[in-house]
Amino acid sequence: MDAHRNVIDPGSLSFDIGHASNFSQRRFLMKSNTIVVFLFLLLPTSPVFSQHAVKKKRSRASAVPPAHTDVKYGPYDRNLLDVWLADSEEPSPVLISIHGGAFRHGDKSVNSGVLQGCLAAGISVVAITYRFSDEAIAPAQHLDAARAVQFVRHHAKQWNIDPNRIAAMGSSAGAGLSLWLGFHDDLADPDNKDPILRESTRLTCMAVNNGQCSYDPRFIRDLFPDSDTYQTSALAELFGVNLKNLDELPAEKLTLFEEISAIVHLTPDDAPVLMTYDSDFDTPISCRSIGIHHPRFGKVLKEKMDVLGIECQVHTGFSQTKESRSELVLEFVKMHLDAAKNN
Repeated sequence: MDAHRNVIDPGSLSFDIGHASNFSQRRFLMKSNTIVVFLFLLLPTSPVFSQHAVKKKRSRASAVPPAHTDVKYGPYDRNLLDVWLADSEEPSPVLISIHGGAFRHGDKSVNSGVLQGCLAAGISVVAITYRFSDEAIAPAQHLDAARAVQFVRHHAKQWNIDPNRIAAMGSSAGAGLSLWLGFHDDLADPDNKDPILRESTRLTCMAVNNGQCSYDPRFIRDLFPDSDTYQTSALAELFGVNLKNLDELPAEKLTLFEEISAIVHLTPDDAPVLMTYDSDFDTPISCRSIGIHHPRFGKVLKEKMDVLGIECQVHTGFSQTKESRSELVLEFVKMHLDAAKNN
């Protein structure tokens, strides 16, 4: 193992999770045709990024062409997904790749090493995109991602997919969406007129990069007390608030902050997580982008998951090592998808 890589061992953490400890009793309400849900937004992985959404950008070229391209999974322009089907006689598990980009830019894509490794291991791959925040504010992005999972399950027989073995991966915004899906109560609505919305949104495991466990600005302020990371503009835009006046916001905004945080929905029956970070735990918070992608988020999530007895791996320092992140993701995803086959 490279000397620059840090890995958290189970049971080794002690960290004050601040407001998160008060969230556990708060859940989303869902009725037959209305989902009352609030969520958040995220930032891109690069230290400097455009403030303007990139519209209708084509997905990144892949060395392996998809079996199905630009499949519409919902009614909106950006409700699109690409599908790579594993060559398998038995129904194959699936890894869904959710792109990042502050909910303001990005397009459906999947790491080439992960894609080729999955297909070689008999795992199908789906890459999705979703509405940007300039088109629709939260909860549009999370509901889009949830519908994409339901759409894949709905087509399980047609695509020779095992609907009980679905994993998700993503970076930054895609990480936040993946964690939220993995921890949130099932959004399946058995009585819905739309057969897609009757399907489950639950996941087998999540492998995320530079991800956040909470988007509550109060939580983030406590996590980085010497930084203004909690005032990041992308977060303020999605919530529609001035975060410089955080302590003066109305109660409904505070409830919104809590409801969109993945860690709030964590329960003992949730899926295991692999988290990787470019930074180390001692990386200085010299700008908001470093703060919002800092491994302290992984540290606090792992502490809570350890208490619940759920596997949570946190690996740091990937900006300083030549070790392959894709190989780590593949090993984790394959292990848990294989294990789920026997359950």
